[in-house]
Amino acid sequence: MTEANIAPSRREPDLLGQTVVVIGGSAGIGLETARRAREAGADVILTARDPDRLQGAGLELGAAHIAAFDATDFDRLRRFFDDLPTPIDHVLVTGPGPYYAPLADFDIEKARRDVEAHLFLPMQVAQAATGTVRPPGTLIFMSGTGGRRTAPGLALISALTAALPALTKNLALEIAPVRVNLIAAGFVDTPLSATLLGDQLDKRRDQLRRTLPIGRVIGPSDIAALAVHIMTNTAFTGATFDIDGGQQLVEACS
Repeated sequence: MTEANIAPSRREPDLLGQTVVVIGGSAGIGLETARRAREAGADVILTARDPDRLQGAGLELGAAHIAAFDATDFDRLRRFFDDLPTPIDHVLVTGPGPYYAPLADFDIEKARRDVEAHLFLPMQVAQAATGTVRPPGTLIFMSGTGGRRTAPGLALISALTAALPALTKNLALEIAPVRVNLIAAGFVDTPLSATLLGDQLDKRRDQLRRTLPIGRVIGPSDIAALAVHIMTNTAFTGATFDIDGGQQLVEACS
């Protein structure tokens, strides 16, 4: 048989027959990860707070199920997992932006909500997903790399940034053989970033293009590609994956 007559091998999509839940799946990183998971053959289940935007995302992707609620309502979150119509394989949890404030302006109620969204929510998801996620599926949580530096106003987010890798490692042991992993992103060009930065967004983009070693700004598709890779590579658990285009390297030199 000549080389020309050898048919190329065909691989099935990596997530064929699997179900991916995206908490915060109506925009940005969550929506892009759901889109990438669908392209890899998965069914997707989306949750978000905004019912109209969630409906649009669900229709766009042909989601198997959508549910509009605030994920920090932990009773509602538990009911969501209890009511899922099928076993699931992977869960990605996105969240709101971090709370920054200098000590003189620190609002303890806003801080408490931030702790719930970034620390207690992953714990609640891990508890609720036990018995629902099929091994060797994974829970994927989101963190950042910016909180690793020291600066006024970063006290809370720095503490949460330090806590999440430790939480991930411990949960990976406690709920094994289900896997638990953490993505730590730098600046990502999302609608949330646009809301937080307002008219400073273009300035931030330009600054990153000039200074990042990769020469470009990271987008949701970069994070989505990593998330799907973590889902499909069953050797990953208890790990923190940095994806910031070298932002930490630049900041360390400045």
